[in-house]
Amino acid sequence: MKAWVLTAAILATPVAAQEWTTREGDTVFDAEALSARLSGQTLVFYDDGRSVYEADGKYNYTYGGGGTWFGHWETKGDSVVCVTFVTGVERCDRIVENAGKLIVLTADGQRFPVRPQEG
Repeated sequence: MKAWVLTAAILATPVAAQEWTTREGDTVFDAEALSARLSGQTLVFYDDGRSVYEADGKYNYTYGGGGTWFGHWETKGDSVVCVTFVTGVERCDRIVENAGKLIVLTADGQRFPVRPQEG
């Protein structure tokens, strides 16, 4: 858990200072479209981690092996969503769509595809 806090603190830089690596086919959202896409949704990752974007702005991330972080989310321009955790740490990621799938891009160049919704 300490490693995650350190990682979150390192990634907690101003949105304007971050540059996300995109790939051919990545489609970005404006703030309103991204908010509509995330509001009330749960994104499930391939490691079974879950990001829950509640319609009232509350957020929680649960690790695949357990443990949950709580905060509030808001969208910015250029497909960016920022979460301010209850600890005061802010984390911003870019969420794009590619070939019909959502992908979370981190400021350090990682790509985390979201599993397709069941049903």
